[in-house]
Amino acid sequence: MASTTSGDVLPTGGRIFTSIPDVFFIPEFVFGGLVWILVASTRVFVENPMGWVMFVSVFCFVMTTLWFFIFLCGANQSSIWPSLDVGYHFVAVVFYLSASVALAYITIQLNLGSQILLGEFLKIYRLDIAAVVMSYVATLLYFIHAIFSAIRWKRS
Repeated sequence: MASTTSGDVLPTGGRIFTSIPDVFFIPEFVFGGLVWILVASTRVFVENPMGWVMFVSVFCFVMTTLWFFIFLCGANQSSIWPSLDVGYHFVAVVFYLSASVALAYITIQLNLGSQILLGEFLKIYRLDIAAVVMSYVATLLYFIHAIFSAIRWKRS
C-alpha cells in the first residue's frame, strides 16, 4: 500500500493501483458494467424501476471512469478532493442500493407473475437474477470504497 503524507493525501498515477481504497476502481468498473449490460439485454416489463437501474449503472460507470482518470492524471491534489471522494462514493452506494432493491423486487414480481418459466421468459429471468447479484456486489464495492475513503479523509 502506498504511503501518504499530509502534502500528498491522494495517490496519483500508477499508485492508485496499489492503494486502498483506490484499488476498488477496477472491480467497480467490471461489476457496474455487468449490471448495465445485463439489464440492457433483458426485455423491460416495468419501465420506471428498470429505468432507474439503468440510470444508476450508467451514471456510476461514467462518473467512476471520470474519477479514475482524474486520479490517474494527478488532478486530485487539492484539499477538497478527499471529501469529494467520500461524498461521491456514498452517493453511489445510496444509488446502487436503491437500484438493487428495485431490481430485486421487479425480478421477484416477474417470477410470481408466471408460475411456469419457459423459453425466452426463463432466459430473461436468469439475466435479471444475474443483474441483481451483480448490482449488490457493485453496492458492496462502492460501500467498501466509501468507508476506506472516509478513513483516509479523516486522516488528512
